Amino acid sequence: MSVDTDKRSSSRSAVNAANAITVARILLIPVFVVLLVSDIPYGQYLAIAVFAVAAFTDKLDGYVARSRGQITTLGQFLDPLADKLLISAALIALVGLDKLPAWVAMVIIAREFAVTALRVVGIDQGVSIPAGALGKAKTTSQIVCIIILMWPHARSTWSTWVEVIAVAVMVALTLISGVQYFVKARDNLHRPGSGK
Repeated sequence: MSVDTDKRSSSRSAVNAANAITVARILLIPVFVVLLVSDIPYGQYLAIAVFAVAAFTDKLDGYVARSRGQITTLGQFLDPLADKLLISAALIALVGLDKLPAWVAMVIIAREFAVTALRVVGIDQGVSIPAGALGKAKTTSQIVCIIILMWPHARSTWSTWVEVIAVAVMVALTLISGVQYFVKARDNLHRPGSGK
């Protein structure tokens, strides 16, 4: 009887407000992509709005989880995964629209999912490796850069330079924060079979 109670309690703790917000962010991704690549009136502006809302929920679910004591293993896995899926979908769509070089998207997506894999290993070992200041700056740079690239505007030398700088900052912070994350992981995780 107590086992059934524990299972129900575990299920309720996994399905909470914070995780529901994270799932909502994932569900917004296809809506955002369709709006961005379609020819519907004001589709790009609507895509930017949906992307901004989805990006905002990243802060919201974390706040809700901490304030309500609803931090779960599922949430620790889903939250960064939702971020990666949102950013990856945006980058791939921008490549398809010829607004971003394919190699930039490949480098960033590879970094994001490598870090996600490392987080999964950390969760399995009961080790949390939080994002540092560089990681948060990286996320901000990605969101800002994607919005700049999505924003409808007439091509000019000025706008081109703004886009080039935004992409350069995004790539630099993504790579540097990725290296920092792996250095932290090396100090906190242990290799399988090491006995540590």
